[in-house]
Amino acid sequence: MTAIGVIATLTVAAGKNAEFEAVFTELVSSVRANEPGNEFYSLTRSKTNPQVYKVLERYVDQAALDAHGKTDYFLAAGPKLAPCLAAAPDIEVLDAL
Repeated sequence: MTAIGVIATLTVAAGKNAEFEAVFTELVSSVRANEPGNEFYSLTRSKTNPQVYKVLERYVDQAALDAHGKTDYFLAAGPKLAPCLAAAPDIEVLDAL
């Protein structure tokens, strides 16, 4: 069983940072409270470009990552976050060591 890391890069439209952060903060709380297969889920913002955020994630295995993507709160966050984004998310999936 191999742990899985994810780095999601999200570019937020100008003027949408507060709205984006509010929605994402709720998502972080839901993930941490309801996903025992998630070991780490954190939103970070670039120091060089305040419109760029990175979500750092770690799951115990692929099944936990798959389950994350099917949760009601994750699916509900998508339509709330989409109007805040300036570009499609860039998702990098990694094998954790």
